[in-house]
Order: sequence, then C-alpha cells, then structure tokens
Amino acid sequence: MAHFEKATSVHDWLNQRLAIDTVRRVMATEYWIPKNINFLWAMGMVLAVTFGLLLVSGIFLLMYYQPNVATAFDSVNYTIMREVEFGWLWRHVHGVAASVVFLIIYIHMFTGIYYGSYKKGREMIWISGMLLFVAFSAEAFSGYMLPWGQMSYWAGMVITNLFAGGSLHADGLVEWIRGDYVPAQAFLTRFFMLHVLLIPLAILGLIGLHFAALRIPHVNNQDGEEIDFDAEAKKYLAGDKAGSKVIRFANDFMAKDMMVVAFYLFFFFYLVFFHYDFAMDPVNFDPADGLKTPAHIYPEWYFLWSYEILRPFPTDPGLIAFAFAQVIFFLLPFLDRSPNAVPANRRGLFKIWFWVMLVDMIVLTAMGKLPPEGIFSTIGLYAAITFIALWVVLPFITKLERKL
Repeated sequence: MAHFEKATSVHDWLNQRLAIDTVRRVMATEYWIPKNINFLWAMGMVLAVTFGLLLVSGIFLLMYYQPNVATAFDSVNYTIMREVEFGWLWRHVHGVAASVVFLIIYIHMFTGIYYGSYKKGREMIWISGMLLFVAFSAEAFSGYMLPWGQMSYWAGMVITNLFAGGSLHADGLVEWIRGDYVPAQAFLTRFFMLHVLLIPLAILGLIGLHFAALRIPHVNNQDGEEIDFDAEAKKYLAGDKAGSKVIRFANDFMAKDMMVVAFYLFFFFYLVFFHYDFAMDPVNFDPADGLKTPAHIYPEWYFLWSYEILRPFPTDPGLIAFAFAQVIFFLLPFLDRSPNAVPANRRGLFKIWFWVMLVDMIVLTAMGKLPPEGIFSTIGLYAAITFIALWVVLPFITKLERKL
C-alpha cells in the first residue's frame, strides 16, 4: 500500500492521492514546445475552444429541443428562436461553431501537410487527427438532421442511400441505419442519440488520444529542425531561456495560444451577431416534406469537396471515388516516401503537389454547391480526376526527393 503522510494543505492532500504535481509537470510545465513555430500551431487550441462552445450551446438547446418528427421543426424555429429568452443566441452560436470548426480543422490539417507534421514518428498524431475529422463529420451530419427541415430530410435520404453500395443493392443495410424505409421517427431518434451522446464521447476520447500522441515525438516546427528536446529543456531549466530552443507548454506557449484564441473569438462572435445566416441553409427553414424534393440537394460547405468527387461519375465508380476520398488522407504518412520532414517550400515537386491539392479541393467545394450541368459538370469531373491523380503520383514524386 502507498505511504501517506499527514497533509499540510488541501493541495498536499490531493497531491498524495492524485499526483497532481506530477500530472501538471508531465502535461504542462515540462512539456516542451519549439520556439520556432507560428500562429498556425495555435489552431489546436482554437479547435478545443470551439468544441467547448459547441458543448455549452448544445446543452442549452437540448433543454428545449424535441426529437419528434411532429414537433422538432417548431421546437427549433419557434420555441428556441422566439419563445426562449436568448434562445436565438444559443442557436446562432451552435450553428456558426458547427461550420467554423471545419474551417479551423482544414487549416490545421493543411498546416500539418505543409510542414510535414505527420512524418518521422508522428504518424499517430496524424491518424488520431484524421479520426477526429471523421468524428466531427459524423457529429455535424447527425446534427444537421435534428432541425427536421427540408434539406435535413433530403440530405439524410441521399447520404444514407450511399450505404446501398450501388450495384450491391444493400437496401437492407440502408433500412437498418434508418430504422425504416424512409427517414422518419426512428431515423430522427437514432441521429439524436448519436449527436448528443455517442459521438461527443468518441470525440472526447479521440482528443485525449491526439494529445497523448503529441507527448512523445513532441510538436513539429516550421523549419523542420531536429531538436534534442531533453538537452534544450535542461538549458531552459538551468536558466538559459534565451539560448534554449524550447519553451514550456504552460504558461509560455499557452499565453501565445490565448492571444490567437482572443482574435479568433472576435471573428467568431462577429459571425454570430451579424452573419450567422452563412451557416444556415434557407431551404432548411421549410418543414421536412417527403413528397416534395428540393430542386437542388447538396450538403453543408465542408462536405462539398467529397460530394463533388462522387457526383460526376456513374453510380459504382462514383461510390469508389467517394470511398477513396474518405480514406486516402489517413494513408498520407505512408504514401509520402520522402526522408525529409521539412516545409513544402523546400521539397521540390511536393511543393507543387501541395498547392495543386489545395486549389483542387477549393474548386471541388465551389462546384459541389452548383447544379451539375454545363461547364460546372465538366469542371467538377476534371477536378475529381485531378484529386485522385494527385494521390496516385504522390509516392513517386516523394520517392525522388533527395535527403536534405
């Protein structure tokens, strides 16, 4: 049995039982961060703050939301928006955060790609981050069903139809997911459970995994420099803070993080109060009607790039291309055969690959919102082919890189 002494304070009492000083040292005061990083490394903290806003606003909305096909629409658009004091504010915060969180995720993701933060022992950081992307995507999709508006209903119809597998005709799987032949009460209840319980728990667990994966290899830096963290930490602890290449996570790096978070919150609440409508589809302000199909069905902006990869092809090739787009980012650490973990601007052909990929995904996103006709259809097709081709050539162009 562990040895306990008479505590001299509440802190000492807790420390003997929970080792809070050890936890603080391991996770904060002696967790070392490179000095040579920029504001883009604060996106992780921005994501954590945004997730916190989603949790808090979601709890308030949950107090009045009714997960029933007969009352869900009115509970959101009438009760919460008109009858509950400041209900409109909590809905705007939740809606804007649900959209902006993906903007931050994409910035965080492409920062990692640009600086090679998935290489040399950091594979699990990348994989856990991509698992978080999938979890946030599932959370966003399930939440989009809850207002039970026109686009909620028909987006749910279209997305669940994908599980039929085209020529596989797995209609039984689709019915099992929906709990019915079409989206109805069972469908809404299941997605309500996923949105408020199961997926948030998964996200919390994955956040823990993501931070744990950072602990051993440490954070990458913007120069791709190999840092001896133990040696640099000794310099810092010996008093040579200027000469050391690292700083403490708390409170040195956290102070920089909070500055970026403060600027972000100005931007966030500007959207909440003045441009919240960008996150709310006008079609979804009509009640769900299974007998009236919208003229043009499309997902939220953060899914448009993968939706556009599906759309230009016949059913089976389209589903294969769509599945390819969902899993290929997970394989990036293994497809990039370069020995270099340095910024893309020092990596020759990979620099071109990175910028073409970024522009291509923006084009796919823009085309996904437009009707698939005329020149838009042609551009979408070529953009989808380009996306697939870029991933096919990646192992070859990175294999050619010389070690820097």
